[in-house]
Amino acid sequence: MPETTTGTAKVTLPADDQILITRDFAAPRRNVYRAWTTPDLVKRWWAGKRGTVTSVNIDLRVGGQWRYVMIANGSYEVAFHGEYREITPEERLVHTEVYETPGASDDDAPLVTVTFTESGDRTTVTMLIQTNGKELRDLIIESGMEVGMQESMDALEEIAASLT
Repeated sequence: MPETTTGTAKVTLPADDQILITRDFAAPRRNVYRAWTTPDLVKRWWAGKRGTVTSVNIDLRVGGQWRYVMIANGSYEVAFHGEYREITPEERLVHTEVYETPGASDDDAPLVTVTFTESGDRTTVTMLIQTNGKELRDLIIESGMEVGMQESMDALEEIAASLT
């Protein structure tokens, strides 16, 4: 098995309204994509060490909706949802992403472009998060999202590497 890459997602801010996350996985692209898009597998990695995923709905088609819900370790519910805009199996997903909070609107939803690039037995995932401005971008960064994201990506790698 290739060497794993625990805690190595790199977060950069290429523009005032963008967040770019890059992470290398010790697993083939088909496995990373499968773990990313299969509800039963998403349940196993999405919360990282932050709680328990209670619901994953994925309608993997253009115009289809997705929604993930977890009970965080502090016993409160955390939910995100969005709509798929573009799907190229095992290569690229484009979707909106809304953190379900009071006053949250699908109209202001960041647009997330996820690419899966294979090199040998490894896969690089890049996520470009396009927000509607610097204020939202900074709010996302300041939320502490990076710690939870690192945990989720580590769990995702474990699952993807274990798939046959």
